[in-house]
Amino acid sequence: MNKVVENAMEAVRDIQDGATIMVGGFGLCGIPENLIAALREKGVKNLTVISNNAGVDDFGLGLLLQTRQIKKMISTYVGENETFERQCLSGELEVELVPQGTFAERVRAGGAGIAAFFTPTGVGTIVADGKEKRKFDGREYVLERALRADFALIKAYKGDAMGNLMYRKTARNFNPMMATAGRITIAEVEHLVPVGSMDADQVHTPGIFVKRIFQGVNYEKRIEKRTYRKKNS
Repeated sequence: MNKVVENAMEAVRDIQDGATIMVGGFGLCGIPENLIAALREKGVKNLTVISNNAGVDDFGLGLLLQTRQIKKMISTYVGENETFERQCLSGELEVELVPQGTFAERVRAGGAGIAAFFTPTGVGTIVADGKEKRKFDGREYVLERALRADFALIKAYKGDAMGNLMYRKTARNFNPMMATAGRITIAEVEHLVPVGSMDADQVHTPGIFVKRIFQGVNYEKRIEKRTYRKKNS
């Protein structure tokens, strides 16, 4: 089955206002740059975005915050985006902050068909407010619901026409989990290769999870925060 589409705009053709979208990546590493740009150009609004972070002011998901296309963010770390901060403090942006390990497990559970799970993380904090709690072996746990989305936007290093994906190094972060948790998973890849040319042991996401795939262009791969060693130190 050939799942290749021409470009990012074709890939997001049916994403409408009010959609819930998972976006892979950690910081600016492994983010679907082309798909984010296509959403900005398409102009869809009132999006609920599930992503580890919100990019920076002028890159990644920060581009969609600039144009006020995001209504709600479900995230773990958002400290590098001043636009996010302003919109959150003003009440313009609804925010659900989730401990990072819990966030990862909520996504994984969504892809595995697990509706909810109990975790000790967050017990005794505002994270647990309003949630069911139970004790197991004398320790208190809080119930966390799984996360799923209408669309999962994924970035991979290599993929084929059947949607098999391989990630490269730290870009293999939230992408594999989110690929399983979207009703429609769209993958952009740096290298689109013939079916059968990928070593089966290097396929990190099987094509059964991917509905559309295309080869991305003009990747910037920005570094979120540069640190420098002092000269002669």
